[in-house]
Amino acid sequence: MQSLVSGILQQIENIVIGKPEQIKLSLACLLAKGHLLIEDLPGMGKTTLAHMLASSLGLSYQRVQFTSDLLPSDVIGVSIFDQNTQTFSLHKGPIFNQVVLADEINRASPKTQSALLEAMEENRVSIDGTTHHLLSPFFVIATQNPMYHAGTYPLPESQLDRFMMRISLGFPDINAEKKILLSEHGNSVFSTIEAKINTEQLVQMQSKVADVYVSEAILDYVIALFQLSRNGEFTVNPLSPRAGKSLIAAAKAWAFIHQREHLLPDDIKAVFSSVCEHRLVGSKHQRPNDSASYSQQLLSKINSEQPF
Repeated sequence: MQSLVSGILQQIENIVIGKPEQIKLSLACLLAKGHLLIEDLPGMGKTTLAHMLASSLGLSYQRVQFTSDLLPSDVIGVSIFDQNTQTFSLHKGPIFNQVVLADEINRASPKTQSALLEAMEENRVSIDGTTHHLLSPFFVIATQNPMYHAGTYPLPESQLDRFMMRISLGFPDINAEKKILLSEHGNSVFSTIEAKINTEQLVQMQSKVADVYVSEAILDYVIALFQLSRNGEFTVNPLSPRAGKSLIAAAKAWAFIHQREHLLPDDIKAVFSSVCEHRLVGSKHQRPNDSASYSQQLLSKINSEQPF
């Protein structure tokens, strides 16, 4: 299994240059059966990373460009009446793929954004009163531009909470940017990418992730972090039990990627910001007065009170 994980990471790192930590976080999110939100400026490689993840994992993939005039039926599909057979037939939307890239999700209206809610939570959609189950495994990878960009609609807290992780790629360092500028990779690069695993192997990996051992001490550490978010000391949204389940699942996947069968405090710390920051700040995108994010402040305070 570990050789397969290494192969996946290496292939993605050859295209998404200089972002090994973000690539690991993205892979951990999918191995933990979560949905991923990538927020950054245009041209930073968000779409490329999403496409590389789908291709490397051997999953069916569809990109949807979210715009202000996009309708829910454009995402999930619609029933159309057939005059010849006098029956309704389902025309499936792009949601009926294993990986759906919701590109620039915050440019669509709230009504269209909400069309993803049932799919992300329950792996099914309802069209004209009929429930349709989606493919398995099923992942939504969404990208969004910063809130200060024109023409954006903030994702509501209920939608943000459906994403296990939110990451940002950020600007590359000098050496990485030189490689990017000299690279001849274009859109044609995706046709040369090979799937490193099949669906059966991915399911096996997800099973291994679920089996990673969590000690009582780690659970106490997580609960202490969450209690701190709820005591009013920080002006943040309190973290819910669902956020705790996401944190544990993501940390298990991080431990699995690093060839461990049990959780360490460092695994919690490694994924905490990606899993919890967007839940703490919600759609306001507020930032603390100093340079540290709220998630990092929580970690610092807990570690000073009960260091691990």
